[in-house]
Amino acid sequence: MTDPILEVAETIQTASINQNPSAAHDVNPSTSASEKIPVVAPASDAGSLDTDIVDEDRQIRPVRRRQTLPALPDLRFEQSYLASLKDADTWGRVAWITVRDQMLLPLFQGTLWTLALAGWRHWNRNASLSGQTLGSRLRRWWYGVNNWELPPKWTSSPKLTQQVEDFYQNQFSNAGSD
Repeated sequence: MTDPILEVAETIQTASINQNPSAAHDVNPSTSASEKIPVVAPASDAGSLDTDIVDEDRQIRPVRRRQTLPALPDLRFEQSYLASLKDADTWGRVAWITVRDQMLLPLFQGTLWTLALAGWRHWNRNASLSGQTLGSRLRRWWYGVNNWELPPKWTSSPKLTQQVEDFYQNQFSNAGSD
């Protein structure tokens, strides 16, 4: 007997999956931003009033807005995946697109992001206190106000490197014989 909670979750998940997606319809469903309808100012009743009551210079007029940003791209996974599958004609092509989109691209993106962060940390490891930026000056000032000692700069010395190497060789020289 299976767990009823799992059956409920499976039923909900299965019901939300579109079993027969259409590339023409499901790639980019319309949204409220799909159609642009200009705003029209309502007709004014100012003509029926006396001219000494209505001042033409003080009427409220709609301000024209300039479009500064392009439309937001549709970044939902299902739409981009269906757009990729639109031209797939064999199961092998579908499998390749799925492996590429689900495994390879996230792997490459994560690897590149990790390498970029590791490089950034290596590049900036001494810049937090020795730099000339506003943040470094503020940090040095704060250490001085609180009478804190500045941490030493990280430097590698050949003596320390040799001591670490000797330590690990002594600790793990018989690791295979245990």
